[in-house]
This record gives sequence, C-alpha cells and structure tokens, in this order.
Amino acid sequence: MASTTPTTPTTPTTPTTPTTPTTPSRPVVLVIGNGMVGHHFVESAVERRLTSTHQIVAVGDECRRAYDRVHLSSLFATATSTDLELGARGLYSSEGVELVVGDQVLELDPTAKRAITASGRVITFQSCVLATGSSAFVPPIPGTDAPGVFVYRTIDDVEAIRAHATSCVSGVVVGGGLLGLEAANALRLLGLEVTVVEFAPRLMAAQLDEGGANALRRHVESLGLRVRLGAGATEVRVDAAGNCTGLAFGDGSTLDADIVVFAAGIRPRDQLGREAGLVMGERGGVVVDDTCCTSADDVYAIGEVAAHRGRVYGLVAPGQAMAEIVVDRLAGHDVSFVGADMSTKLKLLGVDVASVGDPHAAGREIVLADAPRGLWQKVIVDDDTRVLGAVLVGDVTPFGALLQRFRAGECGVDALSLLRPTVDVAGAPPADGSLVCSCRNVTYGSVRAAVAEGFEDVASVKRCTKAGTGCGSCVVVLQEILDRELCNAGRSIVKRLCPHFSMTRPELFELVRASGIRSFADLVARHGTGQGCEICKPTVASMFASLSSGHILDGEQASLQDTNDHFLANMQRDGTYSVVPRVPGGEITPAQLITIGEVARDFDLYTKITGGQRIDLFGARVEQLPAIWTRLVAAGMESGHAYGKALRTVKSCVGSTWCRYGVQDSVQLAIDLELRYRGLRAPHKIKMAVSGCARECAEAQGKDVGVIATERGWNLYVGGNGGMRPAHAELLAEDLDRESLIRAIDRYLLWYVRTAERLERTATWQRKLPGGIDFVRRVVIDDELGLGAEFEADMDRHVERYRCEWTETLDDPERLLRFVSFVNTDQEDQSITHVRVRGQRVPAEAVR
Repeated sequence: MASTTPTTPTTPTTPTTPTTPTTPSRPVVLVIGNGMVGHHFVESAVERRLTSTHQIVAVGDECRRAYDRVHLSSLFATATSTDLELGARGLYSSEGVELVVGDQVLELDPTAKRAITASGRVITFQSCVLATGSSAFVPPIPGTDAPGVFVYRTIDDVEAIRAHATSCVSGVVVGGGLLGLEAANALRLLGLEVTVVEFAPRLMAAQLDEGGANALRRHVESLGLRVRLGAGATEVRVDAAGNCTGLAFGDGSTLDADIVVFAAGIRPRDQLGREAGLVMGERGGVVVDDTCCTSADDVYAIGEVAAHRGRVYGLVAPGQAMAEIVVDRLAGHDVSFVGADMSTKLKLLGVDVASVGDPHAAGREIVLADAPRGLWQKVIVDDDTRVLGAVLVGDVTPFGALLQRFRAGECGVDALSLLRPTVDVAGAPPADGSLVCSCRNVTYGSVRAAVAEGFEDVASVKRCTKAGTGCGSCVVVLQEILDRELCNAGRSIVKRLCPHFSMTRPELFELVRASGIRSFADLVARHGTGQGCEICKPTVASMFASLSSGHILDGEQASLQDTNDHFLANMQRDGTYSVVPRVPGGEITPAQLITIGEVARDFDLYTKITGGQRIDLFGARVEQLPAIWTRLVAAGMESGHAYGKALRTVKSCVGSTWCRYGVQDSVQLAIDLELRYRGLRAPHKIKMAVSGCARECAEAQGKDVGVIATERGWNLYVGGNGGMRPAHAELLAEDLDRESLIRAIDRYLLWYVRTAERLERTATWQRKLPGGIDFVRRVVIDDELGLGAEFEADMDRHVERYRCEWTETLDDPERLLRFVSFVNTDQEDQSITHVRVRGQRVPAEAVR
C-alpha cells in the first residue's frame, strides 16, 4: 500500500538523549501518542496544574505535533497542516511538558516502568498513558499493496493521495461511514469522479437509520458523488505493471478507478500493550477499568486503544473524557469513567448530521421529513416519552434539547415538540442542562455560572468553560447568553463597535445616514475618540459606500479600506490576488470565455470554476491587476466584488429555458437580481440563488436570499447561509409576481444593511429578531414599520448610481498608482514561489 498510518518511526525532529535512563527531579508521566486524545491529556494536565508536580513526556511517532484529524479534508481546500494544529502554540514549551515527535515507543516494561523508543531513548516513568489511537482497517484482499491504493488517516496519507491524484481521473472510496465520506469529499475536491462503496445497505449505518441515511445519500449524490451500497470488494484490480485499476466485487462486477482509498473502519493500535503483557479485549484494545487503568499498575489507556466494559469508542469526545479522568486520578481525585454515549453532531460534505442515543432503538417514532430539502428528523421515545434515540439530517437545531433529554432521562408531554419546539427561545431561556457547546459538552448552566463568577466577556467565558474552543459555531450563542445574564443581573451592557465608537453598528449607520457625514475624520471627531482602528475604519467605509456614490478609493476613503478592498481583489495565502469577473446568472458568452482563458494563459493564473457559477483566476501579482482588468472590461465584464462585503453571486439553474422540469425563467430573474443588487455594501457578504422549479438545483434554501419558481410565481426564502453556523433559509412569501418579489427583496436587504451588526450574516441577524420569521414577514411584506417605500427608494438610488469599481479605476491614473508591489522599484516580488499541480500554477507552500 502506498501509504498507511505510521508503524515505523520517521527521522526524529528533536534531539535524543543517551540510552542510559536519567533520574527525574519529579514523577514522570509518559504519554505514548500525540493524537487528538493524547494531546487533550497534555492540555488538561497543564490546565489542571498537574505539571506543577509532574513531568509530562509525550512521544508521537508522526513528525509533527498533534493535529485535528476530523478535518483532514480541509487540506484539499484552503487549509494547511499548520491550520489543523491543536492547542496553543506555547503548550508544549510549558514548564513540566516535553514533546518528542518523529520517534516511536517500541518497548514498554510496566514492571520496570521503562520505555525504549526507536531512536534508543530510555524513558523511566512513574505513570504511563497509552494514547496510541487506532489505525485504518484494510480488508485482507489481494492487491491492497499496489501503487494507487491508500488509507485515509493522517496528514502523510493526505499528501500521498494528493500527489498521486495529479494523474488520476476517477477514484473509489471503500467505506461509507464518517471517515469514508470525508475521504470521498477529499477526492472530489481534487477534481476526481468519485464512487463511495459501502458493504452495509446504507451510509453511516451505525449512526443513522434508513430514512436519515437516504436523506444523506441524496445530498451526497447531489454533489456528483456516486454511491454503491451492499457491495463487498474481493480484490483490488491491477494492470500488467502492477498499478491499481479499480475493484472487483463478490457478485462478479467490477469498478474502474485510478485510485482506491480504504476508509472502511479502524482497529486499535494495541500492539505495544499486547507485547507488554497487558490484558486485551476480545475484539482488540487494551482492557481498562473505570479509572482507565490497565491490568498493570500505573499504566493507563485512553481513546481508541482502550477497551472499557467491552467497548472501544471510535469518537474523540469519549477519549477526551478518559484523558480528563486520568489527569484527575494522577492529581489525587477519586473520579471514574462510567462510559459515554455515542451521540454526535457533525457536518458531512456541507450537510448537518446528528444522532442521539441509540438511533435504532425500539419505541414510538416521531418523524419529520422534507425530501426535496434533504431533511430527516426522527426521535424515538418510550411510552413515557423518554428519549431513547434520535436522528437528524439537514437541520440539527433540536440536537441540544434532545441530548439533554436523553442524558437526563426526562419525560415530555408532546413528543413532536422535541423536534419543533413551540416556545420562543428568545423569550424562554433554555434549561441549565441544555447543551450550548457539543464539542466540549458545556451546558447553559455552566456558562451562566461562569458569568455569575465574574467572567463578563466571550473570551474569558471561553477560557473558563472551554465552550467555543472546538468548532467555534457556538460563539454567537455565548454572546447571547452573556448579554442576557448581565441584563438579568441588572448590569449595563455596553454594545460598541470598537473602542473608538460607543455605538453599535446599526446606531452608527443611522447617525451617518441622518447626519450626512461622509468623512471619517469628521465622524470620529464629532462622535468618537482617537484615530480609528482596523475594525471601525472598514465598517464606516462600507457605510459610506452604501450611502453615497463616491468611488471607494477616492480621497480619504482609500485609507479606510481593508487589504482586499484597497486593491479591489482578494489577497491569497501567498500574497498574490484573485480576479473574479461578474457572471450574472452564470450566463457567459463564448467571447467572454475566450477572453478569460486568454488572460489566464497569458498571466499564468490558476483557473477554477466556483460553486457560485463564476470563474476565479488566482495568482495575480498586484501590479498585474490593472492589465488583467483592462482586458476583462474590454470584453464586457465587470468586477464581481469577491473582495467586498457585498453581493457575491446569484446562482441559478437553467430553468424553463432548457430544463424539462422548469416552470419559470430562473436565468433571466437571476441576471436581473444580480444586476440590481451588485455592489450593495453590507455588514457581511450576501449570496442569492434562483431555482426554476421545486427540484431546487440552485440550492436556493441555503442562501441569504433564495427564490424558487412555482407555476403561479415565485416563493421567497430568506436568512440561509453556510459557514461556521449554517442555517436553512425560511419561507417568507409564496407565489409572488416579479414586481412583488423584487419589492420584498429590496426591503429585506436594506433593513439588514441598516440594522445588522458588523460581520453579522443574515441568518444570525434574522434569528435574533424578536418574533422570528413572522416579524420579518410583517416588516417586509406587510410594511408594519412603514419603511417599505423608503427602502425601495434607497435601492433605486443604489441601482442608478452603480458604477463598476474596476472600470472607474482604470479610467483614473491616480487610482492606478497604488497597484505596485514596492513603492521604490518595479521589480517583481521574488518571495512568491509556485509549483505545478494538475497542470496549473499553485503556491509552493500549499503542497509542502
């Protein structure tokens, strides 16, 4: 096999000590393994001050410190291995902590309390913690050692797959569980045609029921992935040269593929414990008791290598709980690990998936399903409506409440309310036992207690409770809880944009709009303090752009812009910029396509079609931007505003023009909407979509503004987005004619622009409004506040004064003077280096 989880050490990256053991000044805790669970042990030991009395020595066999394995597929997008590193940068240089990477413990003697590494280092210890994790399972079939066959477990695996895939067209992933779907997404991001092969009759068979798995499959297949279920591979097929060519199956069928990735499960890496004479589980893993201690005194096992009460946990959360138990035991506390349920919430290929308790439990089932949206929600209850299990696909909003009920064994009166709560969350605070952070199992009660103890900002609450330190999606909720608790305590809540303005963004926007001030110097002198900062300057610049017709690079405004707006282009990781011309509705002429191709060729730019129906050109140096845009503008194209907090795209399907299912002309409407709202500056980026029928090929219900055609008009959805806290858009109005639709969008967008906080997406803004979507409907459709005509007039003025920022920049020699790498020379920036991947130029650092 081309790559596997390391079983032999790489070259050590830290100096080794003599083979003679040394006498430590304080008890040594040897941690064997520096994966996610081993790292959490070290992190917990530092936080709980175990390192003040013990010396922690962590040994990892990979040549890098601990990283987030859960998000390996992000390395195929924009992330780097450094982005995946876990913990604070100074953690392993803390007093009482030593990290050894690129070395492997080969011998463990529990009696002599001694370990020997591959480099010859002898480590004596008082306590040892096995955190060796697991390795990828590869079925015992012929051909798995052929070139082109991989597993998906480590960063080294990712790098090997990426290198091999440059010459591949198609790939197959064996395994339809969490890891397999992540691997499939990785191959998809590399541009391959991908098939997922799963032996079970459904995807994620352990976590999902049939309905949930079907909903997930629909989403997976909508991304272009093929799924083959109930298929058992019997052989990796190879050609005459021994290279992988695909798979053969037990039914006699075959599947062609240039690359095969096995992600069919894991096996505990328990060889070290086995050779040390520790008691092993029937199905592998080192047996531990409720203190996580093995059959040898002072030798513990945690995470995927540990078999507790006959069970090996394959999730990170139970392993982290074990790590904390061992830290507390070593610190002298009498605590025990009594097991953990396998409830989990995650995002797979952009779709939210969650399970609670036993998703296959026998009991009364309450199901909410919406097949076109890929939504499946099921809760299983007993006769007393105690929650036995649940499955959520597409919308996991009820996860926290369901998990709380499951763990508490509570009863409820109306089981359906578990999926669709009837109480307004904004009006009734959740119970203390409700989860706010599922990554760290932090409850509302814990956050409230932290605020009561004097932690009065989000940063300090995160340090105190660890909420928000996982995926980060709950940080917005932390702020809401913090504000509510301070308000309930009679404390004044000072909402301010930044230290220089004591107002919120909506308050400052209204002041700027009403006063007519269009100078930052004047604004800060009259209503603020100091000279401004990187927060308020771009925010005010966006307000000025929303309220006036001046170019954003004219006069004082130029100095207010952030890096992207300053050069009218998005800065990339290597210091170059991207060029994104607008393609309204995704419709582009052959002549314009040829121009884009010629520009990409002549300037050697990386070219990619985006998910928003545009073409991105990457790798342009700042001094090349005017020359590139000169040619694009001459071909009839304009700025796509990919650099600004503004409308990005209006995605569309082909609608009634070509599709036999289309009932309205979605392309024309998408073009009209994009041309109407282009250049509209807002608190955050805005994405829109128009689908020509209920089949929803443009994915309108995941956008800030989404429109879906009906036979009688258009349905309008608002407040959807992806990101760290994804949300489905909510239905605002049905069967609108074109004029009513545009009027409603005008009102909605300008209401959002005026009243949202800085960097607040429509989903978050809308969720915080009192009364939810009903209030939005009363304001936008019924004009309850009487602002409709004003909003529409403001939007008409925006449309009338719109000018392409790049077109106007090219016409002004003064504006062009800023587009240089160095102010004192025309020489190119020699620090920017690139390599060729799949025939295109990419940053060299991206493939290291």
